[in-house]
Amino acid sequence: MEHVPPPAEELARLDRELAELDARRAQLLTRRAWLLAALRPPAPTAAPGWNPSAWGAPAAGRPSAPAQPWGYVPPKQPSAPRSAQNVLLTLGGLLLTVAAVAFTLVSWGSMGIGGRSAVLAAVTVAALAAPAVLLRRGLTATAEALAALALVLTLLDAYAVHAVAAPDTDGLGFTAVTAAVLAALWTAYGLALGKLHLPVPAAVVLAQWPLLFGAWAAGAPALVVGWALLATAVLDGAIALWGKGTGVRVTACVGGSVMAFSALMVGLTLSVTASGPLGALAPGALLLTAAAAALAGAWRAPRGFARAGGVVAGLAVVAAVGGVPAAAVPEGWAVLAYLSAGLALTAVVRTRLPRNAAIGVLVASAAVVAGALAGALPGLAAVLLGPVTLLSDVWAGSPEGFRAALGSTLPWTGLAATPVVLAVSAGLLGAAYRWWPSLARIAAPLIAREEPGSGGGPAGAPGAGTPEAGGAAVPGAGGEPGAGTAGTVGTPAPGASGAEAPGAPGAAAPGASGAPHGTGAPWYAGGRAGTPWYAGGASAARRRPSGAALRGAAGAGAAVLGWGALLLAGAVLDVPYAVAVAGETVLVAGLLALAVRRAGNGRDPSAAVPVTALVVALAGAVSAGLLSLASEGASYAVFGALVALFAGAAVRAGAGVERAVFAVAATVGGTVLTGFAGRSLGLAPHEASPLILLVPALTVLFGARLRRNPVALPVELTGALGALVAVALAVPDAPFLALVLALCGVLAAGAAVRPERRPVAAYLAAALFVLATWVRLAASEVSFPEAYTLPVTMPALVVGFLRRRKDPEASSWTAYGPGLAATLLPSLAVAWTDPDWQRPLLLGVSALVITLLGARYRLQALLLLGGAVLALDGLHELAPYVVQVAGALPRWLPPALAGLLLLVVGATYEQRLRDARRLKDALGRMR
Repeated sequence: MEHVPPPAEELARLDRELAELDARRAQLLTRRAWLLAALRPPAPTAAPGWNPSAWGAPAAGRPSAPAQPWGYVPPKQPSAPRSAQNVLLTLGGLLLTVAAVAFTLVSWGSMGIGGRSAVLAAVTVAALAAPAVLLRRGLTATAEALAALALVLTLLDAYAVHAVAAPDTDGLGFTAVTAAVLAALWTAYGLALGKLHLPVPAAVVLAQWPLLFGAWAAGAPALVVGWALLATAVLDGAIALWGKGTGVRVTACVGGSVMAFSALMVGLTLSVTASGPLGALAPGALLLTAAAAALAGAWRAPRGFARAGGVVAGLAVVAAVGGVPAAAVPEGWAVLAYLSAGLALTAVVRTRLPRNAAIGVLVASAAVVAGALAGALPGLAAVLLGPVTLLSDVWAGSPEGFRAALGSTLPWTGLAATPVVLAVSAGLLGAAYRWWPSLARIAAPLIAREEPGSGGGPAGAPGAGTPEAGGAAVPGAGGEPGAGTAGTVGTPAPGASGAEAPGAPGAAAPGASGAPHGTGAPWYAGGRAGTPWYAGGASAARRRPSGAALRGAAGAGAAVLGWGALLLAGAVLDVPYAVAVAGETVLVAGLLALAVRRAGNGRDPSAAVPVTALVVALAGAVSAGLLSLASEGASYAVFGALVALFAGAAVRAGAGVERAVFAVAATVGGTVLTGFAGRSLGLAPHEASPLILLVPALTVLFGARLRRNPVALPVELTGALGALVAVALAVPDAPFLALVLALCGVLAAGAAVRPERRPVAAYLAAALFVLATWVRLAASEVSFPEAYTLPVTMPALVVGFLRRRKDPEASSWTAYGPGLAATLLPSLAVAWTDPDWQRPLLLGVSALVITLLGARYRLQALLLLGGAVLALDGLHELAPYVVQVAGALPRWLPPALAGLLLLVVGATYEQRLRDARRLKDALGRMR
């Protein structure tokens, strides 16, 4: 009985064998490349004394041709005869064309009617006959040049006939007839000769104008001109589909695109400007005909053109169908008509249109919906950003209505339909999110539909089960988003749930779309080992969003659009100010409930709903807070509610980023409330700054309670930002600034009690205490700060000395830095404003001694602090003399000295760089 290994073991064995095949294939390809290089012509003989193997040896591991000597220049290849011939023929044809034009325009009047006819007839017949003779002799390029000349001559013949034989004929009508006749003649001429590439594309270009010029010549209305443009576009489409030759098809595509776009613009303009529903019917018929033509072309066109045709058809149907009711409703409500028509296009999933054409129609539907939603952006921006104007006049009094609080000049009556548009879109997205499995089953025929003319290989062939091979993975089929894989061509696996039994039909094998490739993926499966042209493989599947991601995006969009609809509805209806404030706060509460309830793994594609709800809740909280600034009572009520809501959400949310965001938002709201309290008490900003420190103090206590909880650090950092706000408010008043700095130092010292915060908080507390001392001394106008700083410096240096003797590896910055900075920096600040010489001298001597001690005992803090203070003190003393000397020098001398310095540094750049590295290493070795 044959042993059947387990699926995992068999899969590992297959991966090993495929890896061995890949390695053998790479080895054979390397050998093949070397053999091809060896068969190339040998290089010219190197000059005597050269060693080609030493100078021209190929890099290790890379096959190459036999090495060339260093300095070898390959001989220049002569220009291809065909290229030179084309240049000469082009120049010759151009000169003949210029001569013919000059003859017709300048010398035409000096000849009689017989001479004119004879010359033009003879030259034209000769130019038309010559290509046939040249083609029989194989001179194709010459024949093309003469054919181009013949084209120009026929145009000149037409001009001459109009100027002499029919001067009174209408120019547009004559041009239309001439274009039609010449297009027919040149088509017949090109088909008769066959090998010429220019005549038929030129005929296609001429065929663009007969109907258009004919309609203009007849004085037809704009609608008739649109039909003429559409008929020309249909003709171009037929030529593009059934014409022979790349040039003919490309020319027809370009011409058809231009004519179709022009026809659609004519129909759209007439539909939009129609005076009533009856007036929009005729342009609608034009647009519907254009849509039918686009779909007919998309039925047979390749993939890209089919999708483009579907997009054009969908937009044309929306303009035609939506234009009729839009002409009967007020201007602001016309968007609903077009939105309804755009949404109706989604029924294409149940039709038998080819897959690419149906996808194009769905893209058109999405574009219409996106355009309708874009029209709501100005109103939504006004609602969200309008309350910013209240910052300039806080608590000025409650306005009468919502619009008055926004301060916007938007025409709100024209935005009456915008909330309805947002609400309809939100409802549809919410329904899609709620009934996603049913929607996936409805869309399954479109996803699994096979394109006309596309062949299907057997199941298991490279690319089978992917859209490229006619198969499809139905997102969300089987009741689970993202489940479902096609195992056979064009047939989705019924009831697939994403986890097929091993060996079951339709199971996604490694390399098929629906499962990513592992390291052992074969080279033909579209994985890392190689991607041939015919394999979509897992790379295409990875680029395609999963069903869960699409469902999450639908839910997120529903949340955002529903929130925006309610906000805009309040502005459009101009609800009272109190109702608007309360409504925005309630919306924030609802969004927070949604974010907390649906919170989960952030890496899950379906987590888009809670994440979006969280972001929108933050934006809504900012908007509601700004809106409440018009009234004192509203400010306390809104920010108090927001603090409670975010704090409750932080308690209910699971551990993760969501909880940290909620806690940070609550901390910010509490800081704002303390600022409101100071304003209510009538305190000046600097007087209210100590009150703002209440929230940072609470965050320090909160951090001590949570310790290493991930929420602790964000909350404490937010409290630190509140402390910075308090410091900024206290800057105008020095005594209050010193008090605030000292209080911040106390908070930092309290945080430094915890071991995990000590490395940062301890230094911060010391710096804040020292800074508070300096500010207090400056505020008291102390002229001798040394009397206050030296009693601090001496004990600090003694403590540092004892610390260093106990622990020689301790940093000098920790041992001596705070003590030295407590005296040197305030003294330096006073010395820069002291007109006497005693203080700068004593400070300079002290700094010199400290610098020398640092150099002697290799202490980094003493060397750098003393050197910096000594340099700044010396600069202060020498500055007046430097200014005098600079004023006495010629003006050209400083730039010259600067240039000379740059030249010296540049010339010795490497040496200076080595010196800088040595200095850096020396400083790094110091303690």
